[in-house]
Amino acid sequence: MHMYNILVVDDEKEITDAIEVYLKNQNYNVFKAYNGEEALKIFDREEIHLVLMDVMMPKLDGTSATIEIRKKSTVPIIILSAKSEDMDKILGLNIGADDYVTKPFNPLELLARVNSNIRRYTNYSNNEITQKNNTTIKIGGIELDDNSKEVIVDGEKVKVTPIEYKILYLLMNNPNRVFSIEEIYEKVWQEPAYNPDTVTVHIGRIRNKIEINPKVPKYLKVVWGIGYKFKK
Repeated sequence: MHMYNILVVDDEKEITDAIEVYLKNQNYNVFKAYNGEEALKIFDREEIHLVLMDVMMPKLDGTSATIEIRKKSTVPIIILSAKSEDMDKILGLNIGADDYVTKPFNPLELLARVNSNIRRYTNYSNNEITQKNNTTIKIGGIELDDNSKEVIVDGEKVKVTPIEYKILYLLMNNPNRVFSIEEIYEKVWQEPAYNPDTVTVHIGRIRNKIEINPKVPKYLKVVWGIGYKFKK
């Protein structure tokens, strides 16, 4: 069994220690950091497969650290956010985080989020996405190569995260079909829709990468009151 490395970043030692216990019980290897600067040093030194990132920290906050990690890696990043900090969740997702867990968290929920993000990332990395009838999907100026997991927009490669890729693959593989937010979540995350609001944020990020004018999208359309579709 492959042992995955989890980087836990929080300035409260009691929280990092508690998370370490939960994760080690699931056979994960844990690295701990207490601010963003420490986190980046560990990330550059070790092979990290997932990051649990608090937002409010000294020296370098979680938002800045997430931006730096996203410049060089697509590993899953889960934001640790207090219930009162909804804007932190949305900001974290907007800058590249994949998911969030609300503090105080239920250990079982935390492990579920970690397990599903690790599973999704390793499937993406190992080219195991299912439904490979065609290795390339091309609609208009958007091309998706399922062998290399690359997205090409008007001839230029665009960097996407595993979550963004899977959402785009689902919609482009079913052009003009409308998917509800809950349906997108369940098909991409492969679990019940715990955090369906994350879908809307990820859709916004995809639009920023593939649309000439994200506010007036040509491809990734909203169907008000229902969901989203990729227009062919």
